[in-house]
Amino acid sequence: MPVEVQSKDLGDLNTAKISIIIPTLNEQENIKAAIATTQHSTNIEVIVVDGGSQDDTVAITQSLGIKIISSLPSRAIQMNTGAIAASGEILLFLHADTRLPIGFDQMIRTALQQPKTVAGAFVLQINDPSWGLRWIERGVYWRSHFLQMPYGDQAIFVTKAVFQQTGNFPELPIMEDFELIRRLKRIGKIIILPVPVITSARRWLQKGIVKTTLLNQIVIIAYFLGVSPQRLRNWYRQEKLKRI
Repeated sequence: MPVEVQSKDLGDLNTAKISIIIPTLNEQENIKAAIATTQHSTNIEVIVVDGGSQDDTVAITQSLGIKIISSLPSRAIQMNTGAIAASGEILLFLHADTRLPIGFDQMIRTALQQPKTVAGAFVLQINDPSWGLRWIERGVYWRSHFLQMPYGDQAIFVTKAVFQQTGNFPELPIMEDFELIRRLKRIGKIIILPVPVITSARRWLQKGIVKTTLLNQIVIIAYFLGVSPQRLRNWYRQEKLKRI
């Protein structure tokens, strides 16, 4: 059944606190830069939710004075754990290998005041000059704008009230961002901000651009056909190991 969104004073969002939730697992090469892009902003908090890193992710985070929480190693569980601990009225879910643009905070507050808007994300830019990745960016652009289906690497944001009403991230081993966006689309508009976040090209370069894209599409189709998320996750991991 459709979720009834609670009414809110849109004027309050002009100064609303943004809680930035970063799930991590062995992200020592990325976490410092990700946190750095959150700092030129107003009224925000950063919460790193670590899934048991064996590298220096936790030590780096602590050295920066950022709140860190331990969690089971599952992105959905980690993000939900961060959301529970968050004190902000707005939640921003940021991957550790993604960088936010300057002024992201006010862009988000303004976007969430647009009529019928319940959530949003940013345009995606991949941090590598390969021409094939420009086609990936273009495909993401069209999918996001015309299907209103951004994925997690585009830095999804939503008010905490709406997030809770839609049931948080479903605790799936894969496709948790896809399923959350499907739920949000049922109750309102997903806005895509025209300024990009910049994400690492590592997963495309590790397996190859074409193979990675095909693998992602196969997973989505299989999910629609009813293949269990656990089975998809196991298969996806096996394919990753074959190509590394």
